[in-house]
Amino acid sequence: MLHCLVADGNVRDAREEHLRATGRTSAQAYAALLKALATDVSCTLISPADVDAALPAGADLAGFDALVLTGSALHVTEDRPAVRRQLDLMRAALDAGLPVFGSCWGVQVAAAVAGGDAGRNPRGPEYGFARGLVPSRGGRGHPLLDGRPASYEAPAMHLDAVIVPPPGAEVLAGNGRLDVQAIEIRAGTGVFWGTQYHPEHELGAMLRLQAAEVVEAGFCRTSAEVEAYAADLEALHAAPRERTDLAWRHGIGAEVLEASNRRREIANFLDRLVRPRTRR
Repeated sequence: MLHCLVADGNVRDAREEHLRATGRTSAQAYAALLKALATDVSCTLISPADVDAALPAGADLAGFDALVLTGSALHVTEDRPAVRRQLDLMRAALDAGLPVFGSCWGVQVAAAVAGGDAGRNPRGPEYGFARGLVPSRGGRGHPLLDGRPASYEAPAMHLDAVIVPPPGAEVLAGNGRLDVQAIEIRAGTGVFWGTQYHPEHELGAMLRLQAAEVVEAGFCRTSAEVEAYAADLEALHAAPRERTDLAWRHGIGAEVLEASNRRREIANFLDRLVRPRTRR
């Protein structure tokens, strides 16, 4: 049995908003995905942004095989307790030698802890999909991206990003919008693998949650256009093989449509980083 600690990056209000919009919190969605990928995974969910967040009684980080940190509406540049607590958790997990996976916010937290810079992406946000993702030279042979083609797309929802990688980190993929789309960071005795894009996301509800930001960025002209786009993506997600019209209209290929492709980095994290560690 693999024991994963799943940390929700959002504060309480944002978790409740996410729950209302999607039917589950970010941590609950991640836990469901981990269990779908591996039936021998058990998940403990925590909310480290909260002042009263704590591991279960008698538990410590050494009792887990991995940590996963979800996305968040927070900004790593904010000097506030909800951010500092998550920086502390990431630092403690890496110091304890845990494998850690994070998407979006998780990548930014790991980079900040290891000495990199994260903040507002000067090239602008990505809403909907990160297009034209290309593995770096090191990424082409890296197990995190095992199975990814020479160019691919992935769900993405972010304003912030890793701007300067930490010393010694290996950037594994990028695109024209952002140099750091996938990365390996080694700190303490732990290893972090992560992506700025969201291998775990179903985008429709998230686009609705951030409709004002999508319009402000110029990706859609009105909230009604955001709603129409979100509805198309939900219909495509529900029937990817039948709705070839929507896939063609929005330029979405098999790397997003096929669940096993879309979730590849998380599966690789479990199979290529976490499991070998538990067999030692």
